[in-house]
Amino acid sequence: MEVRFLDVAQQELDETVEYYNTESQGLGDQFLLEMLSSLERIKQFPQAWHPFTQNSRRCQTRRFPYGITYQILESEILIVALAHLHRKPGYWLDRISKQAK
Repeated sequence: MEVRFLDVAQQELDETVEYYNTESQGLGDQFLLEMLSSLERIKQFPQAWHPFTQNSRRCQTRRFPYGITYQILESEILIVALAHLHRKPGYWLDRISKQAK
């Protein structure tokens, strides 16, 4: 199954990688590798995580305090948000109502 990011979720990923690289050389690259690993787990086992809202699930990363919120659609997995787990909970909820249920 293909994985697709909402534009805003892709922007969150890019900005977070950049932020971590400014904090410590190579840390953003490590973050990106962690995200790719988590995305691979989601692709392999999309139903493995409990529903987070009615139409979405969240996979927590192992090393960084982030969760990947996604929806399983007919032909793809849609990444709705890449959210820090300790900041602004639920800021992304309006993104779900904009998507096909």
